Amino acid sequence: MSQHRKHRGYRSQRVVAERFAANGFPHAEPVGAGRAGTDIVGLVGIDVEVKARRDLNLVGLMKQLNARAQEGILGVGVIRPDGMGEASIGTWPAVICLDDLIALLRAAGYGTPLEGES
Repeated sequence: MSQHRKHRGYRSQRVVAERFAANGFPHAEPVGAGRAGTDIVGLVGIDVEVKARRDLNLVGLMKQLNARAQEGILGVGVIRPDGMGEASIGTWPAVICLDDLIALLRAAGYGTPLEGES
């Protein structure tokens, strides 16, 4: 990987952490290089993996998050596609497992009650 790509990846981690911090997660910080696990620390219950790659392997990203999955921890992949700079961070894609999405939507009041729910 070129130095430019590495720098872009580290910078992407930093701006994602800053975005979380500015939106109600004041302890969010990027981990930087060489540390295993989540790319953003200080997010209780959330495991964030930031990808700023041209050759994104979505299956690999989901396997990476699933390998770190723990009960009560939401795994989220934040993707910085080529052509989307820091000014557009609010529109960078984020991916989660479908079951996690459904749980989040139901917790936010979407959907109809399931059998046995009140």
